[in-house]
Amino acid sequence: MNKSPNSALNEKIISTKPIFSGKIISLQIDTVELPDGSKGEREVIKHPGAIAVLAVRDGRLLLVDQFRTPLGRCELEIPAGKLEKGEDPLEAAKRELQEETGYSAGKISLLHSFYTSPGFADEIIHLYLAEDLKQGESAPDEDEFLEVHEATLQEVKRYIAEGWISDAKTMLAVYIWELASHTGKYGHE
Repeated sequence: MNKSPNSALNEKIISTKPIFSGKIISLQIDTVELPDGSKGEREVIKHPGAIAVLAVRDGRLLLVDQFRTPLGRCELEIPAGKLEKGEDPLEAAKRELQEETGYSAGKISLLHSFYTSPGFADEIIHLYLAEDLKQGESAPDEDEFLEVHEATLQEVKRYIAEGWISDAKTMLAVYIWELASHTGKYGHE
């Protein structure tokens, strides 16, 4: 991602103190030099990055329904997953689409990359558009239990209004899908 042109606001990392290292994330406290020369601390979650897939088949968005422990409930989301170490995001998008939905894409392209919570995490999600879908067999991860759903734009908008979809990456994908339905273009092609 591009750096801000306003270097007067940059903070310099003086030291990093690791706090926790887990399977998916790690937490550290960075001591930084602020723009005015004083010092501050930043709690930072490090994440390997992720992908998400906007997959539309015959005017219907592919969604997965799965239990999300932090929320204590199921959530409807677009197919997504974390990047494995050194994994190409495009290959991860193809893998996750197939694993979670059973579909493969004849064409897949990057729509946009965005940060989920830049105030405390470096997680970046690469959002892909999957087209020319062909059905096959799903193969979710061993600890992943989900159901695949298909929904029209109107149904998905109702799911958002009713709180069945509250996931930011899915809401962003729906917004892009809605724009495309009016303009015929996805993202910033």
